[in-house]
Amino acid sequence: MTVRVKVCGLTSYDDARFCAQNGVDMLGFNFFKRSPRYIDPNEAQMICDRLREEFGDACPALVGVFVNPTDSDVSIITNKVGLDAAQLSGDESAELIAELRGIGFKGIRPMNLQMALEDVKYFAAHFPSNERMPSILLDAYHPLLYGGTGKQTSTEVALAVKAEAPRLMLAGGLNPENVAGRVLEIQPWGVDVASGVEDDQPDVKNHNKIRAFIEAIRG
Repeated sequence: MTVRVKVCGLTSYDDARFCAQNGVDMLGFNFFKRSPRYIDPNEAQMICDRLREEFGDACPALVGVFVNPTDSDVSIITNKVGLDAAQLSGDESAELIAELRGIGFKGIRPMNLQMALEDVKYFAAHFPSNERMPSILLDAYHPLLYGGTGKQTSTEVALAVKAEAPRLMLAGGLNPENVAGRVLEIQPWGVDVASGVEDDQPDVKNHNKIRAFIEAIRG
């Protein structure tokens, strides 16, 4: 099975282009203003327009990351930037996912196994039918932050969610050193990385780490 790779929190064309050139399947752009990886929609539009122009049909899927948005916020930014999907990583309802009509998927950060299973059951009716998109993204719990923490979710929780979701994207604490082991252990549909391919500056990616991350999975 080919494991899909999503690099999230991209803020520059050079980083996004490098990802596209090296086989990354999904590029994530964070529109949550309190995130250190926030990108203005106008800047994201310029980056995505250039990617589509250069890579054409080979362009990776372009994903917007939102936290507690309104339906209109998602629609306006999705249409402006030309996104393929919207990842909702806050406390959104299943109804908001339904309003996105197939382009939205949920990012969950359950505190424990029971909450994980409840979340999956709650959102299951609105899993995307598009097989290029994950059914659900599983990130590690943090009481204050909505992802990008560098923390891992437990294997027990990941395997339980995978059993209920046809396309699990695993996030949280992945890096070039540990991703191969996590993939062998959990066998997710895809993996998501942000802080694991950065150095000290959270809005700048380390290209060597991106390459090593991909090679660790597919090499």
